[in-house]
Amino acid sequence: MSAAYITFLSLTAMCIGALAWGLRDIWQQWFDPRYKALAQRLASSDPAIAHSPSLSLRPRRRLSQWPWAENILQTIPGISQLDIFLLQSGLKLSVGQTAVGVMALVLTSLLVGLSLNWPAWLVWLFSPLGVVLLWTLLNHHRTQRMDHIGNALPDALDLIARSMQAGHAFISALQIAAKDSPAPLSTELRNVFDEINFGVSSSQALQSLSNRVASEDIRYFVVAVIIQSETGGNLAEVLQNTAQLIRKRQKIAGLVRVLSAEGRISAVILSVMPFALAALMSLLSPGFISKLWTDPTGLKMVYTSLCLMVVGIFWMWRLIKIRV
Repeated sequence: MSAAYITFLSLTAMCIGALAWGLRDIWQQWFDPRYKALAQRLASSDPAIAHSPSLSLRPRRRLSQWPWAENILQTIPGISQLDIFLLQSGLKLSVGQTAVGVMALVLTSLLVGLSLNWPAWLVWLFSPLGVVLLWTLLNHHRTQRMDHIGNALPDALDLIARSMQAGHAFISALQIAAKDSPAPLSTELRNVFDEINFGVSSSQALQSLSNRVASEDIRYFVVAVIIQSETGGNLAEVLQNTAQLIRKRQKIAGLVRVLSAEGRISAVILSVMPFALAALMSLLSPGFISKLWTDPTGLKMVYTSLCLMVVGIFWMWRLIKIRV
């Protein structure tokens, strides 16, 4: 296999990954009704947010430690969404470090495929596997962080409401909740308190919180506080009702997760089993399984099977993904 062909495969894999990320970004920014409704609500509640940059006490996140690399990364569409994704994961990773890791994983996958003398189509299919695993790991860490914040948020809202009923202002009640809440919610609430305490408006500080934490529960809290600041009313009662709403959503989500556990396990088994059996057969009987990529009829069967498996896996995961 020539070096030009290997380079072509690696560039194709990276282009496919960039295309998938860009399509996801376009969907969220222009077509997802939930994101559009939330953006309109936040923008209408405080017009200054939509027309002025958000103030923050923290230094601006750098995409890379090298200025030339940061200038290149800033020209890539959707790179800001990747930076927000890394920020929401809670890991101290920059976009430049992630890009270096992605390239290293792609090259490692190509070298592993070539060292095992795999066919070209299998090397091309295996090359983005490391990138998928890295994204899965980051997304898992981000989801866990959001779950920890969401589980601790109702108690924090109740504490803020009780503190306000006892005579504290919203800012001091926020500080009390930041001291008594578990991490990472305590860190995020402390950042909001520091920003408000040093002159940033409550709307901008809470908008920054909703950007750092990709949680629907946090967005409910932010929207409730911003609307109350514009329309007036009893904020303590609003926060207590918001806490009750979040608890009910979490209870329903847990019930849905239990009822869909069998379907999720079946989806995982059916998704992994064909590839696991193919790997096992290639180890036990390489000559038997090699007919799939050495014979033209076998190649047609493999291509058709892969296309049908992709459709089936996508359909199964869409069925078991239930939004609450």
